[in-house]
Amino acid sequence: MTRPSIPFSVLDLAPIAEGGNAAEAFAHTADLARHAESLGYRRYWMAEHHGMPGIASAATAVLIGHVAATTSRIRVGAGGIMLPNHSPLVIAEQFGTLATLY
Repeated sequence: MTRPSIPFSVLDLAPIAEGGNAAEAFAHTADLARHAESLGYRRYWMAEHHGMPGIASAATAVLIGHVAATTSRIRVGAGGIMLPNHSPLVIAEQFGTLATLY
């Protein structure tokens, strides 16, 4: 398949559909990532949000691993990590591990 001339990306919050749950949101996120990959999208970004009942992307590094495990070519990363909520060293270790695995 030919890649689009503009390097398109997806920014995903892993939204929870009305009446749905986080497990379904994670499955939809993986489906969307695979679909974006099949269309030639270059990057798939996960956004970190906390305390929002309709958003399931609080554990960003874990969700990035889930998406990366279900895709093969698209680059997966974080649209942003809120460092005031995390130790920078832990984030560096998590993302270093993800980079090695995927």
